[in-house]
Amino acid sequence: MMPGEAPARSATAARPTPRRTLLLAAGAAGGAALLASVLPPPHGAHAQAIDSGQAAAFIRQTGDQLVAAINDPRLNLAQRRQRVAEILRNAVDIEGVGRFILGRYVRQASPEELAEYFRLFEQVIIRNLSSRFGEYQGVRFTLGRSQQRAGDDVLVTTIIERPRSEPFTLDWRVSEVGGQPKIVDVIAEGTSLRLTTRSEYSAVIQRNGGNVSALLTAMRNQIQQLAAREGSGGGR
Repeated sequence: MMPGEAPARSATAARPTPRRTLLLAAGAAGGAALLASVLPPPHGAHAQAIDSGQAAAFIRQTGDQLVAAINDPRLNLAQRRQRVAEILRNAVDIEGVGRFILGRYVRQASPEELAEYFRLFEQVIIRNLSSRFGEYQGVRFTLGRSQQRAGDDVLVTTIIERPRSEPFTLDWRVSEVGGQPKIVDVIAEGTSLRLTTRSEYSAVIQRNGGNVSALLTAMRNQIQQLAAREGSGGGR
């Protein structure tokens, strides 16, 4: 990994803080970080190299959009959730990451199962990323350093501050997909979201005789749990 650029910061001062996990389940931080550095990108041959300046500008823009939506006093809670989901849907390479996570089971799934998987996966990843920013007004976002990776992507560090919570750090892995910068992974505490989720999903399928349908059932249950947390005010 090459040295990153000098930090580009907003008016919000970053404060040192222990990182929090973003994961759907706990994983080994060191191992995932190592795998993230050697595995191929999740989005296939259509990915192209991106420079650190472009990646940082993209994350700054995306973060500013998220913060503006969450802090907009004209929007009610449902409208804020909808707006945040739209921003993340445009920023994340959901199909590419979803294919990487499903791995070899992409070929084993029926067309119907694959279509359902992508529909559910979009809901899972959007809800999980949305929860990192929270829903109360007063969210702040600070851009940190950008690191050009050995492959075709850039790692951009950000610090998120939420009301009644300690600041925490998220690293966004950005690549160019289809001619546009896209988020292809999110890393918290050195642990890759896509790698950990891939391991979890594979384990569910293997425990159920290689049936992708079992994973779909588990994903539906997970979405119900995330929705219940949102309804009760958890994770904000």
